[in-house]
Amino acid sequence: MVKNEELEVNIIDNGFEGEGIAKVDEFVVFIPEAIIGEKVKIKILKVDKNIAYGKVLEVLKPSEYRVEPDCDTYSKCGGCNLRHIDYKYSLEMKKKAVQNTLRKALKHDVEIENIIGMDKPCYYRNKLQFPVGDEGGKPAMGVFAKRSHRIIKIKDCKIQNKNCQKVANDVFEFMEKNGISGYNEEKGSGLVRHIIVRIGVKTNEIMVIIVLNSMNFPHEKEFIDFITTRNSNVKTIVKNLNDKNTNVILGKKNETIFGDGYIFDYLGDKKFKISPLSFYQVNPVQTVKLYSKAVEYANLTGNETIFDLYCGVGTIGIFASNKAKKLYGIEVIENAIKDARENAKLNGIDNSEFFVRKC
Repeated sequence: MVKNEELEVNIIDNGFEGEGIAKVDEFVVFIPEAIIGEKVKIKILKVDKNIAYGKVLEVLKPSEYRVEPDCDTYSKCGGCNLRHIDYKYSLEMKKKAVQNTLRKALKHDVEIENIIGMDKPCYYRNKLQFPVGDEGGKPAMGVFAKRSHRIIKIKDCKIQNKNCQKVANDVFEFMEKNGISGYNEEKGSGLVRHIIVRIGVKTNEIMVIIVLNSMNFPHEKEFIDFITTRNSNVKTIVKNLNDKNTNVILGKKNETIFGDGYIFDYLGDKKFKISPLSFYQVNPVQTVKLYSKAVEYANLTGNETIFDLYCGVGTIGIFASNKAKKLYGIEVIENAIKDARENAKLNGIDNSEFFVRKC
């Protein structure tokens, strides 16, 4: 087997990230966007010792679970892996992946329950992070291409909240109108590195975070007026400084230029304060289902002590706190513990303590 060779193969399985798997002589070939049971024509892109990687040129025998992707940039973007597969069947694939992983770890077969899917598996993320780059001296915003930092322009991401996308587009429009530069990774120049928009899905409150290479943001007052006039639910705008040569998105320094620097959201009947650096589950609909199942399986009687390890801002512990006698939250990030304590106070949780510790 050699690079650029074209082959017809049968897909015998799907990998952990949804990629198709074929066997050719002694080689295992990984092929994105191929589905178990299909026959496809592929081109070999890379060959290692016993492993090769290919791409689909033509689907010769399609799976009954193959669907037309609903996203114009799906084949280029690095964000989604399974939009060419029927959603219900994709849940079966994920269930099988979990079973296989547990089987390997435990050395025996494991039966797990069916995955609880979403009723509407689109536009669900409450946190948008769009990179901003430099394209011939002009800013470019979108998503990173697969396995690269090349920016793919995108108009409608199927997993991002629509309100968040609208705000991000407004931020980018202001940049274009006012000659504000995007970040050039190679040169370490340019101003805006990322546009981040967070939303409280239950409260509809929006936070805008502009990640900058320098805190000197031109036309700052005009920018605030532009965004808040167009989007009345924007409650706060924060500048974040990241002037390091790094893949980490957010730096450690924040400056609030509008509002209080935080927004609120609900998980079930519990209210949570969200700051720029707060970890908060990105799919709030499934988070409530997940937490509810965890509490159900824990079968709490009200006499137990809960330890919420790696607790972040305390969401799962606080969610379950009224069913236990005592809650302890432990997290290494000091700001997260500060938020967790505030969230406990916000919800009148008086049986909790949160500590900055390594788990």
